[in-house]
Amino acid sequence: QVQLAESGGGLVQAGGSLRLSCAASGRALRDYYMGWFRQAPGKEREFVAVISRSGGTTYYTDSVKGRFTISRDNAKNTAYLQMNSLKPEDTARYYCAARSTWSMLTRMTPNEYAYWGQGTQVAVSS
Repeated sequence: QVQLAESGGGLVQAGGSLRLSCAASGRALRDYYMGWFRQAPGKEREFVAVISRSGGTTYYTDSVKGRFTISRDNAKNTAYLQMNSLKPEDTARYYCAARSTWSMLTRMTPNEYAYWGQGTQVAVSS
């Protein structure tokens, strides 16, 4: 099975940018659809974005469209989340997750992702 490790979080002012990385080990990243989720204190885990195994297809939650970009480099076994124009409401712990099978209906459902990293904290100040 694959192990995932996020990095790149931190504290940034509103309007700033961060790039999160998700490094995979144990198995090849190309075998998995990769998603990013986030969870703010007191809230449920929320879907952010997902990318197909080849990287050719992506989906985003409406609140990040036009600001966030998900990508992957299968040769480096790493997925990324580029976050621009950050807002205070983007403050959360961000997790990458992997799934082996695809379903359009459940692409945003956390329970459909079998593998998770430990998360990286993002804080956006106003």
